Amino acid sequence: MKTVASLTILAGSAAAFAPAPVSRVGSSVNYAPELDGMLGITTETGNKVFDPLGLSDYIPTDWARRAELSNGRSAMLATVGWVFPKVFGTFDSQDVTTTDPIDAILQADPQWWAQWILICGVFETWKYKQEMDGKSFLGGAEPAVDYLKLWPEDAAAQEELKVKELKNARLAMIGIAGFAANHFIPGSCPVPDFA
Repeated sequence: MKTVASLTILAGSAAAFAPAPVSRVGSSVNYAPELDGMLGITTETGNKVFDPLGLSDYIPTDWARRAELSNGRSAMLATVGWVFPKVFGTFDSQDVTTTDPIDAILQADPQWWAQWILICGVFETWKYKQEMDGKSFLGGAEPAVDYLKLWPEDAAAQEELKVKELKNARLAMIGIAGFAANHFIPGSCPVPDFA
């Protein structure tokens, strides 16, 4: 009993020399100031900049936005390519006979991959040339391709269209990541199998 009492007294006296607790206010995440006026800060991010890893300190924000849109467009196509064969089946083909997207990649003849890489190179070269002429594929200028004439003349409507594309791109990136995760780890994401 004496031991417990002496330990209590020692702990109490030691607490007198401990630093006083400092109340901390929730600190905001540091980010590049260019992000404040950037398109895409909407309700999904709490109307605040979302950069928890501080990547804007290391990556130019304009480049990051262009990469986000470019990868988002690829994800939109990938999502359609993932779902389409499972819902509608495959085209009449001798080399690809599965609706499993990962298996289909491995079944495709190497000549198709060579042609795909070549056509991507042609498109990227053409995009670069159009950007040198002042046109844009990723916003900020007159679009290089607008076959359906969907690009509005009104600046407010242009901003609205940019936000819609950005939101669809973000959703597609999350969607294709969910499909891929569920493929490799079945049941990891609540996505339908479409089988």
